[in-house]
Amino acid sequence: MGKRGVNSNLSDTEKTDEKRSRHFGKSKKANKTKKPRREYRSIKQAFRETREKIWNKKRARVKYHYSFKRSYREEYKRNLPAPGLVSHALMSLKILFRNWKIFGLLIIVTVIANILLVGLLSEESYKTLQDSLDMSAEINNYGELGRFAKSGLLLISSITTGGLGTSITEVQGVLLVFFVATLWLITTYFLRHILAGNRPRFRDGLYNAFAPLISVFVILAVVAIHLIPFFIFLIVYSVATSTEFLTQPIYAFLFWLLGSLLIILSLYLLPVSLIALSSVTVPGIYPMQALYAAMDVIQSRRIRYITRVVFMLIFLALMWVIIMLPITWLDLFLKEEMGWLVGFPLVPICLQLMIAFSIVYVTTYLYLFYRRMLDATD
Repeated sequence: MGKRGVNSNLSDTEKTDEKRSRHFGKSKKANKTKKPRREYRSIKQAFRETREKIWNKKRARVKYHYSFKRSYREEYKRNLPAPGLVSHALMSLKILFRNWKIFGLLIIVTVIANILLVGLLSEESYKTLQDSLDMSAEINNYGELGRFAKSGLLLISSITTGGLGTSITEVQGVLLVFFVATLWLITTYFLRHILAGNRPRFRDGLYNAFAPLISVFVILAVVAIHLIPFFIFLIVYSVATSTEFLTQPIYAFLFWLLGSLLIILSLYLLPVSLIALSSVTVPGIYPMQALYAAMDVIQSRRIRYITRVVFMLIFLALMWVIIMLPITWLDLFLKEEMGWLVGFPLVPICLQLMIAFSIVYVTTYLYLFYRRMLDATD
């Protein structure tokens, strides 16, 4: 009652002033308690924290060899249960043939888009190659080339041109790289779902496989960086052959010694980027994470991986000879017997189909072996 009596004696203006003072006093106290004190880090402290984060990432990675310390085989030996070279190559073909509808449609659509946007080796250019081979045979007094030998030389000449014209613009080169990355991504998407027991549709690959496209381009840039030693070797070799530098034995010995070191360096670096091309297609993985994961997977398995890649190239070359050589021979035979087939570009179209099939096969072969290594990782 006393408090009510005291407040009742105050005027209305005094009451409002008292309420305002209480309100603003509370708000000031509330503002003082809400604002946290900002902590400033020194440059030295920030450098220590970032260095500690980097070293934590390095400690988490797989390491089997240390500098200036002997590595014993028991310490770095890693089991890799994988099939033989021939069985793995045939297994890759078996997966493609089992799902021939989806992979065949992918190859056909890619070849059509490549012909429309990039181009195709014209029949005139192909005929020019034939005429040049005939002229060289006449000049060298070797007589007429046999049809089989001529088809083989035509196949080699067509492969060196890539099934395209003699001049390729910069836009066409960018489109070729885009088509290779597209085939790699869509094929990997189909393989991941097929191995998981699903039945992916072709439109699902077109709509959903392009998420890591930028990451794939970043890894392709890393592949180009890893190939720099090999490119240096090629440039130096072309200069040495044009200037007759290799005629001196001591200079030739030093050149081939340096060249072998450069080639070995590229062979040492390339497996990491090739594995990263497969691991970067996993959703949610960034390029650097894919590279670090590839380094962990390839540890103590580099020789086996390089052996697989070399055998894959040999097996692919045999497939090219078995498939494309009879087609080239048949093209020569039909155009000699039937004149109305002279303008039909049979060999260039088959060459484009084989190039697309080769990219799909290489992707399948490398992805299957990557899955083997990933399953066997400790």
